[in-house]
Amino acid sequence: MESFALLIAATLNAGTVLAIAGLGLLINERAGILNLGAEGLMLVAAIAGFATAVHTGSDLLAFGAGMAAGGVMAALFGVLVIWLNTNQYASGLALSLFGAGFSAFAGIKYTQEKIGDRLRFEIPGLADIPFIGPALFKQHPMVYIAVLMAFALAWFLYRSRAGLVLRAVGESPDSAHALGYPVRRIRLLAVVVGGMLCGLAGAYVSVIYTPLWVEGMIAGKGWIALALTTFATWRPARVLLGAYLFGGVTMLQFHLQGEGVQIASQWLSMGPYLATIVVLVLISRNATWIRVNMPASLGKPFFPGS
Repeated sequence: MESFALLIAATLNAGTVLAIAGLGLLINERAGILNLGAEGLMLVAAIAGFATAVHTGSDLLAFGAGMAAGGVMAALFGVLVIWLNTNQYASGLALSLFGAGFSAFAGIKYTQEKIGDRLRFEIPGLADIPFIGPALFKQHPMVYIAVLMAFALAWFLYRSRAGLVLRAVGESPDSAHALGYPVRRIRLLAVVVGGMLCGLAGAYVSVIYTPLWVEGMIAGKGWIALALTTFATWRPARVLLGAYLFGGVTMLQFHLQGEGVQIASQWLSMGPYLATIVVLVLISRNATWIRVNMPASLGKPFFPGS
């Protein structure tokens, strides 16, 4: 039972990275912008957060640096695809490649650096409950913040006027423009906010999840977060559930290895990506379902007055 509780705790920790990044990408896509550069964006944020933690010793400043790096890169992407109307797919892939290369270059001198022992967090009283305590109540505060983010975003999208405007911009930018809403500025704001959340996820990876810097350490999490938005049919609560599903698959490989299960490590390492492919294939079988839930202008440029 103790090992199962530890597996649940590790699943929540791993899923937090995907949840935060997935929520950021969901904001982008609800505004009609598809950002394929999440992987590179998270890598740049990871090295920015790690370097800040090394020099300051502050996790909060590290998270802030990651969010700033993510916001700047997302703003650059937003200007390209929103004002200059470059292809969103090509621009996103270019951002991903740039982020991978830049983070590798900037992180050369940090590969041997350490940021010291991480603080241990627990909720007094609840953390002492057998099984439930170690599984749920000894997590980093960011795990609980991610859950709150999902519900706050759901409220924002479906219960607030600003959320309605954001969805309108993603569904029919021409109609929103005709009603007097600044479509391009709203989209840019959504892209920057989404980029900041992806940056927060990247910094969480290098500062808390695996407190070190290794080239390419995001290891596909940006792509999985991107797939999560489709898996969740663009709904925040489902993004959270999907993140824990994929986080559980990721952690299961280490749990099985610890239990001495004789499975080739290569198969276990492929688990999260195979799960992503299987889920996307199953969802894509119903094209109507995807079409009904997907923002109508996703990936399409907007030309005012056209």
